[in-house]
Formats: sequence, structure tokens, C-alpha cells
Amino acid sequence: MKFGIFDHVDDDGQSLAQQLEDRLQMAEVYDRCGFHAYHVAEHHGTPLGRAPSPSVLLAAMAQRTKSLRFGPLVYLLPIYHPLRLIEEVAMLDALSNGRLQLGVGRGASLIEMGFYGVAMDDQRALFEESLDVLRKGLTSDELTHEGPHYRFDRVPMRVKPVQQPHPPLWYGAGSPESIAWAAREGINIVTLAYGERVRMVTETFRRAWRETGRPEGELPLVGISRHMVVAETDEQALAIARPAYLRWRDSFAQLWIERGYPRPLTDAYPDSWDELQARGNCCAGSPATVRAFVAQEVARGVNYMVGWFAFGGMRVAEVTHSAELFAREVMPAFRL
Repeated sequence: MKFGIFDHVDDDGQSLAQQLEDRLQMAEVYDRCGFHAYHVAEHHGTPLGRAPSPSVLLAAMAQRTKSLRFGPLVYLLPIYHPLRLIEEVAMLDALSNGRLQLGVGRGASLIEMGFYGVAMDDQRALFEESLDVLRKGLTSDELTHEGPHYRFDRVPMRVKPVQQPHPPLWYGAGSPESIAWAAREGINIVTLAYGERVRMVTETFRRAWRETGRPEGELPLVGISRHMVVAETDEQALAIARPAYLRWRDSFAQLWIERGYPRPLTDAYPDSWDELQARGNCCAGSPATVRAFVAQEVARGVNYMVGWFAFGGMRVAEVTHSAELFAREVMPAFRL
């Protein structure tokens, strides 16, 4: 069982400069605590994401950490020129001496993708071709490709990733089809599924993995992502989590509301932290409370848990104390 960090870098009310510095300080603590990886979202034109260029934040993080793996969850492939992204990926992997985790996706927000002129109907085809080009470029000395969107003729690949054949791939999976596809491709996943749907995710992934004939011991990471706050008591954790969640939820919905759409994902992200926790989609509590929550998720078949330790208006001291308690009092109970 491994544990990681997920971060939207949603608006916390501070200047952008201060918030980014705070995130780097948090990453130094995650590094010392032994978390497996830090995953940052990519969003555009919304207070949900103040790190719209993940590569910039991750380049700085490479210099502030020693062992922590990190990467986007995900790069929105339809809005990247694949040749430029190949070079960025290789540089980030070199800057971190082989710690980059390469999350890829096609984009979930029709509004944000629309800012870049990408129609929803075109996202899948662009994603599939871009991923094909990305893999070719990272694993060859020359890139040659001819497809409906991109053509490359013997482009020299002068910069190479440290990790061979390329950094580990990650995907945010939700539907049974995407889960099975990731398993067949050998791609690590993180899902937002909660409750008993988690078992569907893990069973679908493991079944598709077995069908490839590859050994169970090489199974990729099958992860879930949860808002998480740990404090000495349940009451202290809830006092931090409740207002922070409300601010995060407002950031999550703001762009949609401004554009005249209904508030998104109200089933998954209801009006209050207490409703969210009642649905099993988060946990705030003492180490004992959080250990019990993690044990329940592990029993559903996951081998990776990604905590959202920083969200809303939480400050460095609250986030790092929560992460340190989690690392000291929760993670050791699930080491193999």
C-alpha cells in the first residue's frame, strides 16, 4: 500500500506568489514524510486551479525535494503540441533525476477545453493521437508520425527522459471502459469513485490486468483520491475541514455558475463536509478515525490512496501537521 498527495492548488485567498511558495514548503514536508508522489491538477480560467502550467510548478518542486515523485494529474493532451510536451517531460524527468510521474487525460471540463478551441467531440481523437506521439517521441531517436492531426518527419529526439522507456503513466479513470483500457495499457490510475463503486473499479482493473497474462506482482497502482484532514481529535480536524471544504467547493463550481451551467457533481460533492463524510468521500478526524477510514478503503481493493491535504483556505501549518500525523500514525499500519 502506497500513499500520495493530490492538489488542485485552488485559491486560498493569498497572492499567487505566496500560495505557490506555500505549496513548495508543503512539498518539502511530504518529501520528508515518505509520501510516494505528489499529483497536481491542471485547470484553466478557474479558481479551482492556480497552477495552470503544471510543468512550471513541478520544475521548482524538483529543486526543493529529494525523493518525492511528482507529476500532473493530468496534462490535458488535446491542448498541448505533442512535440513541445515530449521535450518538457524529458526535461522534468532529468531535473528530478527520474521522479516524474506522467499523468495524461483528455479533459473533463467542456468550458475549460472550449477556452482553447477544443470541442468535446474532438477530445478523444486528439487525446489518443497525442498519447501515441508522446510515447513514440519518448522512446525513439527520431520521431516520425502521420495522423489526422499531427505529422512529423524524422524529428530528432535530442533530450531523453531518465526513466526508460518513459516515466510511469497515470490516468484519471472513472468509467468501466477507461479502467479496463488503463489496465491493458499498464497505466496507473486514480479514481474519484467512492463507496461501493470503488470495488467495481478495483475488480474491473484487476480482471483486465489478468486477461493480459501479466503477473499480479506487477500490477500498476490502483488509487482513490480523498479530501483528508488529520488532527489530535475528531473535533479539531472537523473545525479545519468544514470551512476549508466550503471554500474549495465554491472554487470548484465558480466557473460553471458564471457560465450559466448547474453546479457540477453535486452528488459527489454536496453542500457540507458532514454530508461528504457521511457518503464516505472524505475523512477528517484523529489518527484512529483516519486509520479506520483507510482500512475500509483498502478492503475494497485499492493499493494507493491519494490525500487532498491542502484545500480551501488551509495554511501551511495546518496542512503539514495533518500530513505529518498521517505519515506517523496512519501509514505505518498499512506497510506490507
